[in-house]
Amino acid sequence: MLARAEEEPLKSLERYAAQRGLSPVLRQTIAVLAPRSTPAELDDWAEAGLALIAVNAGAEVMGTYWRMSAQSFSSQGTSEMSAAGYLLAKICRESGSKAAIAVTAQIPIAARAQGLITWLEALLSLAVQAPKSVVLAAENTPRILAGTAIASFGEFVAAGLRASGGQASRQAAFFSLEDPRAGQLLARSSGAITFSDVERASRAFATALWTPPQDVRAVPTGGDPPFRRTALSGPMTRVPEIYAGVPRETAPLLYRATLAHAGAHRRYGKGRFPIGQLKPLQIALVSLVEDARVETLAMRELPGLRHVWGQFHIARSAGAATAPSLMARLARALFDETFEDPDGWIQKGLRLFREAADRIHDPAISRDIGNRLGNDLGQMRIQFNAKDYVVEPIYRDNNLGLWDFGDWQSQQGESVEMEVDAAHVTEAEQTDGDQRNEPDPETEPTVRAHSVVAPQSDPIVATYPEWDRIASIERPDWTSVREITPVLGDPSLVDRQIDREGALRSRISRLVRASKLGRPSRLRRQNDGPELDAEAAIDAGISLRGGLLPDDRVFRRTEQVQRDLGVMVLIDVSRSTADRLPNSTVSVLDVERLALGLLADALSRLGDPFAMQAFTSSGRDDVRVTRMKGFGENYDPTVKARLAGLTPGLSTRLGAAIRHAGMELAPLRTHRKLLLVLTDGEPSDIDVPDPLDLVADARHAIKGLKLKGIDVFGVTLQGAGEDSGDAVFGRARHMPVSRVADLPRRLSDLYFRLARR
Repeated sequence: MLARAEEEPLKSLERYAAQRGLSPVLRQTIAVLAPRSTPAELDDWAEAGLALIAVNAGAEVMGTYWRMSAQSFSSQGTSEMSAAGYLLAKICRESGSKAAIAVTAQIPIAARAQGLITWLEALLSLAVQAPKSVVLAAENTPRILAGTAIASFGEFVAAGLRASGGQASRQAAFFSLEDPRAGQLLARSSGAITFSDVERASRAFATALWTPPQDVRAVPTGGDPPFRRTALSGPMTRVPEIYAGVPRETAPLLYRATLAHAGAHRRYGKGRFPIGQLKPLQIALVSLVEDARVETLAMRELPGLRHVWGQFHIARSAGAATAPSLMARLARALFDETFEDPDGWIQKGLRLFREAADRIHDPAISRDIGNRLGNDLGQMRIQFNAKDYVVEPIYRDNNLGLWDFGDWQSQQGESVEMEVDAAHVTEAEQTDGDQRNEPDPETEPTVRAHSVVAPQSDPIVATYPEWDRIASIERPDWTSVREITPVLGDPSLVDRQIDREGALRSRISRLVRASKLGRPSRLRRQNDGPELDAEAAIDAGISLRGGLLPDDRVFRRTEQVQRDLGVMVLIDVSRSTADRLPNSTVSVLDVERLALGLLADALSRLGDPFAMQAFTSSGRDDVRVTRMKGFGENYDPTVKARLAGLTPGLSTRLGAAIRHAGMELAPLRTHRKLLLVLTDGEPSDIDVPDPLDLVADARHAIKGLKLKGIDVFGVTLQGAGEDSGDAVFGRARHMPVSRVADLPRRLSDLYFRLARR
């Protein structure tokens, strides 16, 4: 030991440790490594430590690495820990000391999984391509390894990098496991069944039981707190995308049981319970009895449901008398007449429920029995933690949809904070946990851009269907559109941008003057005119030969006709529009704003009715539309202020935005209706793993508008590529713009060309 300590690498480490107060940690680690390491192995381990010092990993990283070396030595050996040190130094160089700290802390977990080096190599690959995501991937390693083997960790990282398309916000969402695609990938890696795997069969089963059909939506199970139970929110049933730990063969049955239970609540429930002065324990027990009441009524009507639900009642009449245990046992006792439990409290609950059998249709019995049982449990001094409580059995919902919380949170204080917070999330129909503001990707290294929830002051104004590409069906009321209150910017910004484009503005002015003159149109089948309409004359002759009264409108003439065209311009303001043009400080959104300003200025002088909307999305429940100008509004400083206030963010659910724009355009009383769509990327959203699904939906939406007499034309910028634009709009109705700087001229030229058709 003394001989080894005199060798240069170890002496350098000892000097470093002494300077930073880490000598005890280093000595303890060497004491573990030295007895079973050769001098060369110990030197190599010390060299790895010096590599960490060379990249300025910092004292915290060094101390943690030494402690982890000692803890993991028995399973890894000195050579493995040396290799880990070198990889950790490279990760630190690429991502910084914060990432190195997060990675080092998870070394024991990776070591126990027998894949430490594989794991570190995957993280190094991530550090090179997405350095800000390393902390997230490291911190979530336990959850990731719970869903996939450590040998597949590199595949998970590679999939996340592909799915994010190089966007930091998407990378952050994926590696924090907030992106549904991450959960789905882990679920499939583990062989688990997700709701999407059994959705069609589960929906069909639920529809066969109850009418009308339920609006069922899957929610990612990640988040804090995790989404572990179904939630009822108005007409909507939200189910976990995956039930963790449930065997493959059981998952389809569980989803059926879940939807059957939700349907029973809607069929036999009678409004929400007022909270009053109830405590969390009483709320949970009233809900438990209400579950039993609606299931009893459901099984009277459909006896086969007893088998559907019964397989998930697994509580045993033994074990510690904790509140969750007693409540699970009571739930089984109220459901299963053959279940025997000697506990006096459970016996009382069963007796009260049976005595109320003649009033089983009255939800008031649930409140009465739940209150009494809650008082008894409180007197028994059995603790109940509302924050940790999870409803059992697993197929039942979280019961928050049964309650009208009102102003209860402020009355009850902090002891029930989590319970009420969860209720408010459900009531607001949020799927991703707590409401967050979208951070700036330039300043926020762990940005969670796709968890943004629209403020409740911006209501849902419409729901629209969405096309299911795989099933070739239209899902009714699948997307929800919110109309977002415009943020007002400086209207002079738009004027200044336009003023700088003197030549282009003059060109557009010439187009406006030419268009105001109108265009000659040949009017056929007229009562009089300078020319004979040959086709009408032939038809008249045929009528005469057949003994019919001919149409005397057999002339034609040429006239200058008035313009009769209305246009809606729909602009994509997703996060990618924040990208800068090459060698410029101008963003894609800046160029889009200029193009819209020039076109709007021309249309206002021309007199054509027009409207402008911007859109973005954060999942199918949160498609956001900002109305910049309505058909009845003038193009004035207020509209320019809305245009100047546009900011980029979130995703591109194009089909829903097209449908909403078409709804606004359809009532317009013009001969022609034109929808111009301006987008810089192919359709995508956080809850759709395959972009082709949204491409197919947007194409289907356009077909629907064509049937209503609305022409749709797409302009796609550099990021979209010609393929996705052609797939959505059709080659004849799509104009790709390879240079973003050309957009203002190309958009105006396009409009005047389409207006002459």
